[in-house]
Amino acid sequence: MAIIGRTPVREQAPEERAHNFEEVCLGYNVEEAQLESTRCLHCKNPRCVAACPVNVNIPEFIAKVKEGDFEGAGEVIAKDSSLPAVCGRVCPQETQCEGSCILGIKGEPVAIGKLERFVADWNRENKTKKTVPAPANGHKVAVVGSGPAGLACASDLAKLGYDVTIFEALHKVGGVLVYGIPEFRLPKDTVLAAEIEEVKALGVKIETDIIAGRTVKVGDLLDKEGFEAVFIGTGAGLPKFMGIPGENFNGVFSANEFLTRNNLMKAFREDYMTPIKAGKHAVVVGGGNVAMDAARTALRLGAKTTIVYRRSEVELPARKEEVHHAKEEGIDFQLLTNPVEILGDENGWVKGIKCIRMELGEPDERGRRSPIPVEGSEFVIDCDTVIMALGTSPNPLIARTTEGLETTKRGGLVADEEGATTRPGVFAGGDAVTGAATVILAMGAGRKAAAAIDKYIQSKN
Repeated sequence: MAIIGRTPVREQAPEERAHNFEEVCLGYNVEEAQLESTRCLHCKNPRCVAACPVNVNIPEFIAKVKEGDFEGAGEVIAKDSSLPAVCGRVCPQETQCEGSCILGIKGEPVAIGKLERFVADWNRENKTKKTVPAPANGHKVAVVGSGPAGLACASDLAKLGYDVTIFEALHKVGGVLVYGIPEFRLPKDTVLAAEIEEVKALGVKIETDIIAGRTVKVGDLLDKEGFEAVFIGTGAGLPKFMGIPGENFNGVFSANEFLTRNNLMKAFREDYMTPIKAGKHAVVVGGGNVAMDAARTALRLGAKTTIVYRRSEVELPARKEEVHHAKEEGIDFQLLTNPVEILGDENGWVKGIKCIRMELGEPDERGRRSPIPVEGSEFVIDCDTVIMALGTSPNPLIARTTEGLETTKRGGLVADEEGATTRPGVFAGGDAVTGAATVILAMGAGRKAAAAIDKYIQSKN
């Protein structure tokens, strides 16, 4: 049988979505999902499974979709993933499962992410899940942070019968999923909320407004609160800046602050009292997914938006889909360009950003070409908002307030491949260890740590 081309996915038109916060991708319907499922070759040694950080049995769930057993497909995914509707939307499938699909060698890979999203959405809309907590095993574990790493770890432990409590610093659950990813990529009150409810249905308890290191100390959870192990999944929320003149002017944001105020505090909605100034022209510095999210958010708030990135489009670290969507929506890309100074007016407000053109030098030992300034190429972009999307690092608070925890030069917690830190009983994973990475990699780390925590506690009893 000839392999058909990849089934297109429906999206909002660029000229419409650039002015609203509704979801851009509309997903597959039943007919489209089943058509796409017929493209899977069901390889004997599926490379896609090995390339998935949580090792979802991809061929098996796709086979269920082909048969029309969408509830069964959901059950297959649920064995390995606690956040399928999230992962189907925000995972970089093109470099993971889909990037390993054998169909992609000479054509287009199976749309694994879109199929996962379809299955998760169908099961949510049809209310098929009937989660039953596992029998209690009598052991307590604390999880610090309710982002993807913490949720994945808590889910796996709850399925093994552990009494799990998640401690979250913010007033809403979800970590980076709720404060970092825009509504037009991940709807919070429907998609994310439903997946968090599934975690709670396993018996996981969640306490919000608890700042680890201040409200409660990790050592006290072990020594005074009766927890036998602690998993730290606090992410990487400490923003980085360039250190150039003018970064203290009014109108300069970190992408972390800009997105948090919009996503968590609903600044984009008129019925929420969370004012934020996107300005008439916003310049976003950076080329990753966070930069795309910040730029597309600023655009929707009414600002003309420009992305400034010091390398070429080939080196853009953002997902191709996000870059494509940003261009469709009219965002300007100034590539091979680097800021050198932020300019301000007499009242201390941003009025422009001075940049210099760059060129790529010879590849280093890793094959990466470093950008080199082009002499005499300085120019100014007139703007009234600058958003720095240069990455984030882990918050140092927990390491500073917990004896026995070592950190790396970049501020991440030192942990082995299974998540064990330098203090017995304390495990860590996700961005708190690696620095800013992807949702699915954080989930994979959370799952590994859950298995290691189970082994650790059982070995003591």
